[in-house]
Amino acid sequence: MVSGRPENGELDAWFKSLMVSSSNQRGQAESGGPLPTLSGWKDLPVELLLRIVSIVGDDRMVIVASGVCTGWRDALGWGVTNLSLSWCKQNMNSLMISLAHKFTKLQVLTLRQNKPQLEDSAVEAVANYCHDLRELDLSRSFRLSDRSLYALAHGCPRLTRLNISGCSNFSDTALTYLTCRCKNLKCLNLCGCVKAVSDRALQAIAQNCGQLQSLNLGWCDNITDKGVTSLASGCPDLRAVDLCGCVLITDESVVALANGCPHLRSLGLYFCQNITDRAMYSLANSRVKSKRGRWDAVKDGLANLNISQCTALTPPAVQAVCDSFPALHTCPERHSLIISGCLSLTSVHCACALHPHRAGRALLPNHAY
Repeated sequence: MVSGRPENGELDAWFKSLMVSSSNQRGQAESGGPLPTLSGWKDLPVELLLRIVSIVGDDRMVIVASGVCTGWRDALGWGVTNLSLSWCKQNMNSLMISLAHKFTKLQVLTLRQNKPQLEDSAVEAVANYCHDLRELDLSRSFRLSDRSLYALAHGCPRLTRLNISGCSNFSDTALTYLTCRCKNLKCLNLCGCVKAVSDRALQAIAQNCGQLQSLNLGWCDNITDKGVTSLASGCPDLRAVDLCGCVLITDESVVALANGCPHLRSLGLYFCQNITDRAMYSLANSRVKSKRGRWDAVKDGLANLNISQCTALTPPAVQAVCDSFPALHTCPERHSLIISGCLSLTSVHCACALHPHRAGRALLPNHAY
């Protein structure tokens, strides 16, 4: 087997070495005759071409290789399922439009930007050609409008993961329409989509996306308990919910999530200052403790909780949550109960404070090789 990454100008030598190595390892074909001879790069099987391109470079090499010849273009168009253009610092919109019709089998597409480049025309091109798309990252696409969501709703109904965080121009009408078409969504990042995320939109998500497992609503400060309680009822498989900065929600939202989402593992409540002890006790009571003791391996239950700046909470209520979920930690090694800005909660501690030797043993598997 040929190992190592070829330097510039050595591709032909590497190809010949690869052919010799392949012949020595495989020997004769199953029929007893000699294996077919590869006379040049144009004769490479699709699987081998994809492997070589992945070794030689990143997604930029895939794009360059697709322009070498018709055979390579067709092979890569059928074989490439994962593509990222996040490295593109300018002209991403034109590049995506030129590539969409070539890579029609894409399942994962990352178009995250440091500065706004994408426009609706690029997303429409993706929706027109990439109908098998499962995961799409459009985060920080400040120039996109509702046209993009409508296009995705019609062209990419198989989406399971969608990140449109920071896309501040979308409306709740367009988001509602998207959820009616893309009912397989499992992960949805709407952080900062203030116009799109309303109680009406959350009710649509609850009605249409029952498989949803992760939802980021950070800083969508227009939503109320009405929308969150709908989510808890319609999306019982939720495992991660971020409500940081959703200043209008109250205990009702947390109680609904505690009772309706038994698999909840991560909950962000940063700066939700209407949250009181009632919410904490509802979380604590939702956990059915193991009969074998608190140090059993915990497969379900909260493992991350952010209650920073929730200044109305008292130590007994938060301690009750910490005691109910052994995966929550205040110790520096595994800080998963975040209480920054809550000076009254400094006395809250995880079990590691009482049994430091057990905490040490729990950390060992994470550092084993």
